[in-house]
Amino acid sequence: MLTAATNNIYVGRQPILDRSSALYAYELLFRSGHVGQADFHCNISATARVITSVFNELGLERSLGNALGFINVSEEMLMSEAIELLPADKIVIELLETVPPTPEVIARSRELVRKGFRLALDDVLELDERFLPLIRIASFIKIDLMGVPSDALADLVERFRPFEARLLAEKVDSAEQAAYCHQLGFSFFQGYYFARPSVLSTRTLTASETTLLRLLGMVMSDADTSEMEPLIKQEPALLVNLMRITNSVGSGSNRQISTVREAITLLGRRQLQRWLQLLLFCSQDGGDSNKPLLNMVATRARTMELLAERCDSSDCDPDGAFLTGILSLLPSLLGVEMDEVLRTLAVDDHIRGALIESSGSMGTLLTLLRHWEEDALSDYAQALDALQPLTVEDFNLAVSEAMSWAADLGAG
Repeated sequence: MLTAATNNIYVGRQPILDRSSALYAYELLFRSGHVGQADFHCNISATARVITSVFNELGLERSLGNALGFINVSEEMLMSEAIELLPADKIVIELLETVPPTPEVIARSRELVRKGFRLALDDVLELDERFLPLIRIASFIKIDLMGVPSDALADLVERFRPFEARLLAEKVDSAEQAAYCHQLGFSFFQGYYFARPSVLSTRTLTASETTLLRLLGMVMSDADTSEMEPLIKQEPALLVNLMRITNSVGSGSNRQISTVREAITLLGRRQLQRWLQLLLFCSQDGGDSNKPLLNMVATRARTMELLAERCDSSDCDPDGAFLTGILSLLPSLLGVEMDEVLRTLAVDDHIRGALIESSGSMGTLLTLLRHWEEDALSDYAQALDALQPLTVEDFNLAVSEAMSWAADLGAG
């Protein structure tokens, strides 16, 4: 249970990807204040002790998986001893642009680097010589794309090239922006551009994608196992994955599985449906290209499910909320419109309404998660207020459990 000091702390995160578009880190966002009646006071200078408390109580270290965590640090937080309670091997100290490069700040930064912390400089718009002592010890320079004209970006990159710090492009909103920054030599990219396709309805589904959607539709319509067997057998990779996850579920049992039918029976329809949903977001070649999107969809769907369990509304169905979260990102994955996705699947009207019109309690839950992912604080507050009696504490506990669940899937 969260303490009274932390139960009004909103915890968000934004993904940071490397040059291969694999998940590298998250920026962890801490906002303190009261959520209710659209009244949400943003305060990114929450004390280091509160942040360490939230970090420990929510289990965010485990929730990060193999990723690093970037945390905004004010001058007061930098000087606080409490910041040293955070795990140095997992945390990157991100100095806000408002922190002046005083001798005290430089000395403290050097001390923390010696203790194993990595340093990032946030919202960099130019190479200011006053910051040279910090630039020389920094591991990351975060360049704000919204604050630097595109025609000046290449020159700024060249000015930072002699330093060891690696460049991170933040506020990357499109694949085109990411491609340009990649060309300029940026090492890392922050934003949800990977979840926003440039053009929809420009391609047909692959055979594997079509098979997965057909199988998912069969499971949702409670089709007989004998109808699913031929589809699974014609996709060797799908069959191997099914056997692998079934063995995992049945570990400790002496039962030998020799047929697809036995595998489906042992796994169970509910788990089979979830496996098919998440499998859509896994790379077909086993690589990492879709891993950030898999992590995002797993966290979104599981959080919606957990919140639906606490929701008072009659249309808050946990399984339906999980499915809504999964389906909401299929257009980004497949590059097709939502209508085309839904043509393949016989979904409940509540789910369809949530996906198309954001209607009903599940539509509000989906809206809440979208605002959380984008750190849209006032919109998040309004959505949460519409889901009373759910609280910030309920949300933080659900999202923390969901992040851990996603990490256990190998998505973190």
